[in-house]
Amino acid sequence: MKKHNFFAGPAILPQAVLMKAAEAVNDFEGMGLSLLEISHRSPQFVDVLDRAVASAKKLLNVPDTHEVLFLTGGASSQFFMSAMNYLGSTQTAGYINTGSWSTKAIKEAKAYGTVIELASSKDKNFNYLPKGFDIPSDLRYLHYTSNNTIYGTQYASPPVSDVPYICDMSSDIFSRPVDVSKYMMIYAGAQKNMGPAGTTLVIVNKEELGKVDRQIPTMLDYNTHIAKNSSFNTPPVFPIYVSMLTMEWVLEQGGVEAMAKKNEAKAALLYNEIDRNPLFEGTVAVEDRSLMNICFLLKDNAREAEFIELAGQAGCVGIKGHRSVGGFRASTYNAMSEEGIQTLVNVMKNFEEKYG
Repeated sequence: MKKHNFFAGPAILPQAVLMKAAEAVNDFEGMGLSLLEISHRSPQFVDVLDRAVASAKKLLNVPDTHEVLFLTGGASSQFFMSAMNYLGSTQTAGYINTGSWSTKAIKEAKAYGTVIELASSKDKNFNYLPKGFDIPSDLRYLHYTSNNTIYGTQYASPPVSDVPYICDMSSDIFSRPVDVSKYMMIYAGAQKNMGPAGTTLVIVNKEELGKVDRQIPTMLDYNTHIAKNSSFNTPPVFPIYVSMLTMEWVLEQGGVEAMAKKNEAKAALLYNEIDRNPLFEGTVAVEDRSLMNICFLLKDNAREAEFIELAGQAGCVGIKGHRSVGGFRASTYNAMSEEGIQTLVNVMKNFEEKYG
C-alpha cells in the first residue's frame, strides 16, 4: 500500500529525490564510493555545495547583498547565533511570540541585547497571529516565525514594517516567493520542507555583519562560514546533497511560484472538508491558517484513536497532532501530492458516513 507521509518533520521528500539519494549512497557519480565516504574537499562535493547555493539563490532571487550558507546545529542554534551576530549589547530587537519556537528564540536573544516582545498569541494557545500592535522604528530587527509547525498558523505576508526582518522559515521555506531584500536574515532547518535533518539553510545580509560590540567565537561568526563556503568545518555532506536535489526538484516543478499555487490548492482541499464535515473543526483562526501544517479536531475526541487507525489503513501516516494541541495535524509540504490530501479527505468522508 502506498503511504502518504503527513509527519511534520523529519518529513516527506519527493520520490525522485529519494531515488537519487539512494543511488548516491551506493555509488556517487561513478566514483565507486558512497556519498557518505567522500571527502568534503573533493571536487564532486564542492560541486554539490555550489549547486545547492545556486539553487537557493535562484529559487528565492537572493540579492548580491546576501549570502547563502548551509550550517549545522538546527534552527535552534540560529536562535542565539542571529542575535549574537546582529544585535549589539546596546541595541533593541523586537520579537513576535507565536509559538514554541519563537518563545525559545526570545529566550536566547535576551543574552545579547534588549529584546521586546511586541505581541503574543499565547493567551489562546497560539491559535492566531497577533495583529494591530506597534513596531518601533528604531529596532535593529524584527524577528518572527513565518509558519508555526505545532499550532498551524502562518503569515500570509510579513508583518508590515520598515524594520528589517529576521525570520525562522523552517517549515515553509521554498513553498512560496519571498522578498529576501527585506530580510536581515532567514534561517530554516532542512527537515521540514527541504531535506533530511542535519543541515540548516541560513541566508544572511553580509553588509550588516561585523557591527556588534562583542567578540564572536570563530565557529559562531557568519563571516567565518561565508569565507569558507560553508566548509570551515566538515559540512553535513548527505543532508546538503539531498537538500540540493530537493531544491533542483522545486525548480523543475516551476519554482516557488508554482509551488505556492499547488500548496494553496492542496490546503483548500483539506480545509474545505474540515469546514464542511460536521464531525471535524479547525483549531486556528481562519485568516491565519497554515498551508503547510493543517491542524484540526474531532468534535467527539473519544473517537480520535479510531480515526487515526482508519487513516493508517488508508495509507495516511503521521496525522496525530502535537501534544500541545491534540487532535490531528496534516503536514502538506511541497512534496505532498494532491492524491495524498484526497486520500485523507476520503477517510474523513467515510468517517462522517459512519458517525454523522
